[in-house]
Amino acid sequence: MNVTHSTDDDQAARWNRAGHVWVQEQALLDEMLRPLGELLVEAVPDGHGGRVLDVGCGTGGTTVAVARRLGPEGRCVGVDISEPMVTAARERAAREGAPASFILADAAEYDFVPATFDTVVSRFGVMFFDDPVRAFTNLRRAAEDGAALRFVAWRGAEENPFMTTAERAAAPVLPDLPARRPDGPGQFAFADPDKVRHLLTESGWAGIDIRPIDVTCALPTADLVRYFTRLGPLGQILPDVDERTRARLVETVRPAFDGYVRGAEVRFTAACWAVGARAS
Repeated sequence: MNVTHSTDDDQAARWNRAGHVWVQEQALLDEMLRPLGELLVEAVPDGHGGRVLDVGCGTGGTTVAVARRLGPEGRCVGVDISEPMVTAARERAAREGAPASFILADAAEYDFVPATFDTVVSRFGVMFFDDPVRAFTNLRRAAEDGAALRFVAWRGAEENPFMTTAERAAAPVLPDLPARRPDGPGQFAFADPDKVRHLLTESGWAGIDIRPIDVTCALPTADLVRYFTRLGPLGQILPDVDERTRARLVETVRPAFDGYVRGAEVRFTAACWAVGARAS
């Protein structure tokens, strides 16, 4: 089942633009975030033939891994708002012969068949909802009674300095770089665990368990400049700047990452929440 559901809101526009870059950098991002995806995959019972929904599936790395873990009797469906990423996910599943399917849609609004899934998972895919209560209520509707919810979300920016290094270092060169909205949809929207607990309770989830995890992630040092110039806030700005400004930015920002460089690898700690709940 591969389904397309039209979306034309701001989030869709944003992720359709960014999605092309994420597809091009798929291998780099998959390897960098692999330890966090593995936590979700390992939480799914091996070979039990379950029905899993992967929210904000991106290019499908976690979806495909979960599908393989479920075995031939299982079913894993990924949903994402980004057309280029869903296209890449479908191609990946076909290429790897994985029993996974994908829906191009906003998970907050898509009309899932009620009580379809026994598990809902997400790796960094649930912090971007404009209305989180509405979104998690819709996911609860898609889950059968007693279904498990498992997701990983970033803690606060102050606990994840690697993630803001580029924009902080670039500020003298790009003083008009848009500031993050700590109270709005975005990478650190779930920094407050009390907020997360409240919105899940309001959405029909119970047995909520929110635990801090600190996971070491890495990328090749040779790919560091490509990483910070193509992804994140700088990745959104750099296509529109002149070559002289771009060169100045790279010269300014690259040394700011020196504290994370360990020879051929760049290593950082991903400070996250591991969140679990049950459909009540």
